[in-house]
Amino acid sequence: MPSRAGFSEQWQREEKAERERLRQLENRLNGLLDRRRELLGQVRALTSKQHELYYGQHGPQAEAERLHHETGQLGRRLAELRSARDKARQALEDAVIRRRELLLTFDRGDRLNPEQLRREIAELELRQQTRALPIEEENALIAELRQKAKDLQQYEARKEVAVEHERQRKEADAAILAARAEIDRIGKEMEAARSEREKRRSEIPANLEAAGAVVAELRTVGRSRAELMTQVDALNREIAEVEREGRELMARTRQREEDARLILEEYSRPLSPSDPSGPGSTPE
Repeated sequence: MPSRAGFSEQWQREEKAERERLRQLENRLNGLLDRRRELLGQVRALTSKQHELYYGQHGPQAEAERLHHETGQLGRRLAELRSARDKARQALEDAVIRRRELLLTFDRGDRLNPEQLRREIAELELRQQTRALPIEEENALIAELRQKAKDLQQYEARKEVAVEHERQRKEADAAILAARAEIDRIGKEMEAARSEREKRRSEIPANLEAAGAVVAELRTVGRSRAELMTQVDALNREIAEVEREGRELMARTRQREEDARLILEEYSRPLSPSDPSGPGSTPE
């Protein structure tokens, strides 16, 4: 058994070396923990940015999808309007043909406008009364006046028939006007729909580009976060190694203290009469 002085010196040397090593490990561990804390702060910042970008990308993407949907709706609306315009054009053509056929079925006197005839007769009579005309012109004027008067007389004689024909003619004219108005209305609506569709089409690329830029930034942030996490994992392994070494040192220190306690107890134990050697003696 070593002497008490030798044991004390050895114990002090070991204790000093272990305290120095523990101090080094503690300093190293604190530095690693500070570095890990800094990296984790950066990771949290990038994670927050990822969340912000992820939810932010839905704005341009949703807007592009909305514009695409509305463009499709406008395209379908234009197809409906083209069909309606074709029907309106056919209705106009039918109304024009109907008017022509209707006029062909009327007698000449039935096709005349009585109010217009009266105005023309009054104008001819005024001209005859207020102007001195050559005999040829006056004869022609009188002949025209007689023909119109005859037409008006014929119209009056067939007034009921003429009134019905006039009603049918007005209906035919109204149908033509209505068909033309419908074509104009549809044309204006088609122009407005085309303008709106082109406007939405022109806005889609910008929104898709914005959404793509967000996705690209998300990938960049994701790569940066992954690199930081790789560094954090390396630090965690290094921290675990430092902590393992520290635990081993502490275990050796406790074991040495326990051994020292047992040795001190041995040295402090009273000698018995039968014990030929005391503490610190050497066997023969």
